Amino acid sequence: MGEFFAEIQGRIKETRMSLLAAQAAGDDFLADTHASELEDLHRIAARNGIDTGGV
Repeated sequence: MGEFFAEIQGRIKETRMSLLAAQAAGDDFLADTHASELEDLHRIAARNGIDTGGV
């Protein structure tokens, strides 16, 4: 589970940074896309018993 956990954490961090960048740029469509991806990643993590509260 270590590699999967690290991959999910990394993708969540990257997606959160992309979301913040899109919001700062005023790109609502891209921000919504990243927000949706972030929700999906959190859902996948939860289904696999991974706590992403600190990510």
